Amino acid sequence: MIKSAICDMLGIRYPVFQGGMAWIADGRLAAAVSNGGGLGIIAAGNAPADYVRDQIEVARALTDEPIGLNIMLMSPYADEIARLAAEERVDVVTTGAGNPGKYMKDWLAAGIKVIPVVASVAMAKMMTRLGASALIAEGGESGGHVGELTTMVLVPQVCDATDLPVIAAGGIADGRGVAAAFMLGACGVQMGTRFLSACECGIHPEYKEKILKATDLCTMVTGKRLGHPVRSLRTKFSRDYSKAEYGGMPDDELEAFAAGALRRAVQEGDGEKGCFLSGQAAGMVTREQPAAEIIKEVMEGAEPLLMRSFQWVR
Repeated sequence: MIKSAICDMLGIRYPVFQGGMAWIADGRLAAAVSNGGGLGIIAAGNAPADYVRDQIEVARALTDEPIGLNIMLMSPYADEIARLAAEERVDVVTTGAGNPGKYMKDWLAAGIKVIPVVASVAMAKMMTRLGASALIAEGGESGGHVGELTTMVLVPQVCDATDLPVIAAGGIADGRGVAAAFMLGACGVQMGTRFLSACECGIHPEYKEKILKATDLCTMVTGKRLGHPVRSLRTKFSRDYSKAEYGGMPDDELEAFAAGALRRAVQEGDGEKGCFLSGQAAGMVTREQPAAEIIKEVMEGAEPLLMRSFQWVR
């Protein structure tokens, strides 16, 4: 069985994180991933503290294993979610879409392992100086908010820039991706899109069906004009947004155009006005499975590939 430094640090069986997908990664999914040996992560997204507290309670009722909380720093509720994380003493906090520096002292004082998502070497170095426990190097193949660099390029450079454990994310959905991540220097992986197919993932059936039918060219990136690019499935909404983005629509109207689009996709399966976040790995997701089975399958797929590589080196 593949184990690494991140397993020992967090007390998990497999070096697999579940991505913090807003309105998707709830307490039930996080608990299922943690029970399967990985690190389940509840996504705060743009939700208020009461919702997040409820999801933490749900997860803790379903598992005694470590649980993480992802805080999207662009959220209007970021300050109160940051305080909640310290009050609840969650095992791990992951962060995205911003710099968590002003919160890290309180989190570390609460005994929380802080693992920011980084999309550049500069951010990796900054988070290392601020006392992060590990880093998630996320390439632009991922779903949701994305950076410019690909996973293949980003991960080895982040590994070279820090002594912290590095988790690779973006475009990883099977054992081959896990093996590649380890060969690039990572000691674990984060998967988001693959867990959209988990039986415990509560997205609308239409959303799940779109993921299972996706192809290699099924995603697109929008939002670059506003400085917050997002990868999602090619749908009527994403195409309409792209036309508006480059058609001269004022910024405030463009922001209003996208408001609530993810929630409509997750909860209603709205193919007209919903934004179906997805990474490029969607074309590799072919069936619904329990979260524990997904973790076991990807890790068992990676092990012989890594063994073969090491034998070849010898």
